Amino acid sequence: MLEKLIAMIEEYNPQCDVELVIRAYNFAENAHEGQYRKSGERYFIHPVEVAKILIELKMDSSTIAAALLHDVLEDTDRSYGLIKSEFGEEIAQLVEGVTKLTRLSFESKEERQAENLRKMFIAMAKDIRVILIKLADRLHNMRTLRFQTDEKKKEKASETLEIYAPIAHRLGISRIKWELEDICLRYLDPEGYYDLVEKVAIKRQDREKYINDVINTLNEKLEEFAIDGDISGRPKHFYSIYRKMTYQGKSFDEIFDFLAVRVIVDNIKDCYGVLGIVHTLWKPIPGRFKDYIAMPKPNLYQSLHTTVIGPKGEPVEIQIRTYEMHQIAEYGIAAHWKYKEGRNNQDHDGLSHKLSWLGQMMELEKEMKDPREFMESLKIDLFTNEVFVFTPKGEVINLPAGSTPIDFAYRIHSDIGNKCVGAKADGRIVPLDFKLKNGNIVEILTSSNSNGPSRDWLKIVKSSQAKNKIKQWFKRERREENIEKGMEILEREVRRQGFNQQEALQSKLLIQIAKRLGLNTEEDLYAAIGYGGIALSQIIPKIRDVIKKEQIKKEPVKDVIETERQYQQTAESKKKASRQSQGITVKGIDNIMVRFSKCCNPVPGDDIVGYITRGRGVSVHRRDCLNLIDNIESADRLIEVEWDTTKPIAFNAEIQVKANDRKGLLSEFTRILADNKSTVCALNARTNKERMAVINLTVEVDDIDQLDKLMQKFKNVQGVIDVHRVTT
Repeated sequence: MLEKLIAMIEEYNPQCDVELVIRAYNFAENAHEGQYRKSGERYFIHPVEVAKILIELKMDSSTIAAALLHDVLEDTDRSYGLIKSEFGEEIAQLVEGVTKLTRLSFESKEERQAENLRKMFIAMAKDIRVILIKLADRLHNMRTLRFQTDEKKKEKASETLEIYAPIAHRLGISRIKWELEDICLRYLDPEGYYDLVEKVAIKRQDREKYINDVINTLNEKLEEFAIDGDISGRPKHFYSIYRKMTYQGKSFDEIFDFLAVRVIVDNIKDCYGVLGIVHTLWKPIPGRFKDYIAMPKPNLYQSLHTTVIGPKGEPVEIQIRTYEMHQIAEYGIAAHWKYKEGRNNQDHDGLSHKLSWLGQMMELEKEMKDPREFMESLKIDLFTNEVFVFTPKGEVINLPAGSTPIDFAYRIHSDIGNKCVGAKADGRIVPLDFKLKNGNIVEILTSSNSNGPSRDWLKIVKSSQAKNKIKQWFKRERREENIEKGMEILEREVRRQGFNQQEALQSKLLIQIAKRLGLNTEEDLYAAIGYGGIALSQIIPKIRDVIKKEQIKKEPVKDVIETERQYQQTAESKKKASRQSQGITVKGIDNIMVRFSKCCNPVPGDDIVGYITRGRGVSVHRRDCLNLIDNIESADRLIEVEWDTTKPIAFNAEIQVKANDRKGLLSEFTRILADNKSTVCALNARTNKERMAVINLTVEVDDIDQLDKLMQKFKNVQGVIDVHRVTT
């Protein structure tokens, strides 16, 4: 395997650091000794396959070495310090970056998924190669997904299609994007996938003959005009055909372009020359021509696309590009590491400029406290199609599809957006909610007497950048108005929800909620509601919780004599009751003993399920508990349970922290616990021979949110490698 790896690298990069790759290979093989995957093969095969994927992307030696080592910190006892001393800081940081991402488990809870995405983009901003290794890691895991359970297959396929494939697309790595999408389709809709494979196979032979006729005709014309080029048929990937059938409502027989023609030439002049020849030979279909050479996509993709009515009246799609453009189309941002051995990774030939969209994402990350809002911004700015428009001076501006002149104004500058009073598109006045189209020349009309943006603009604009700038203006300029508006909005919603208005809007309660949302005063809370910084969906559940807790405190104490009499009558049942509910409601069953499983230690907020045991009541597990999944005797013994939030109870949760050991490390954690007013039930700290500190803490928490906040604070401590909940 090692000889094959080295041969593959030297084929495209004779200057590669062979000795580095060999050392990383041997180190990882030794570290993973005795470990096996679910398929039964040696675990070490996985990092080797991940390295092969990155070699296919023609990555540099450092990235390939980091790929071989990417699971060492996660799955073995080797430390960050050891990797740094053996391979240097650059490779150690790449491995640590991937390790931290590996800990991100994309669960169904939107907020947690959004927070994980946020971390992924922070890692991407530090060194894009971390994400390239993660994409390769995910691709190999998807290739071997058949060894997982059916539920796990669908979960991983869904996550990959929603997160990883769009990131591969945004980075321009089409060869990874297409393969990820096709594999996901196979597991999400196996019947649709295999039916499509069969239909394509039947139709492909006739279609290939037709495409060959187009290629031969085009070859003759290129020779006539002395243009050198490679012409080939390009099969469409199954997922792209599936999407067209699903979203455009087409039958398979209505789709002609599952094979297309690609022409690769030496220079840009020849690209446009070939385009002219194609349009001379066959009639172009209006609206199907796209010039991504003059206006490249944000993922660096460049090509000419046209669809023409070919021989026999059938449409055929033709792509035209240079060899360099083809490299970028296949490898995307990874092409920047080709032949760049030993150079600083911070800015390969203006890399940060070409990833300007990532800079915009990081600006949003700093400004948005709510992870769900950040998630929504990503969906708009990252995973949607673009529209390309021009400034009056001819500069190209790309915006999300469906954007308006207001989006354009804020993309140019905040002041232009704030003073916008009108707009022109192609020289004519258009309304501010006009949907911009490709090629529009947009001019913004401003006035120094403008009163600033309107609240209605938040419903009109498409880009998250514009929404954020508008909210910032209202936050800064109209505080009194925002407070008044926020009071009106909250009062209306409180009435609609059927709360006692005097009880729900008392200052003491609202200040308590404001603190939980990171605000200082009741006025700050109203202002945030007024300018749209905080949604009512974040506030109403908290009002409900606080009112419930207050009502519990006010319940009158029962008559002492009557309570004593009841106790004497049901002494045994009372003993059981003390052990029973523990903050849990069992669906359809009263007076049953409940206990929490020690294997996963659920806390309020976790998705839970009950398991009826023999003689010990109902055992409550986290729904994703491996012990429950692997050892369950009968699905009939599972029972629905839910958290009873009317009974505030403290729960124990165990956290494990791994960090590079240093003076004062433990004191930092104890300070965080003190600041957080957390009760520590147990603490065990130790240091291994590689000077890695491993600290296990058992703390009392009220719910999952409190636990997550505490873990996040631990993660922010310098030198921390990993923080996770402990399960046995």
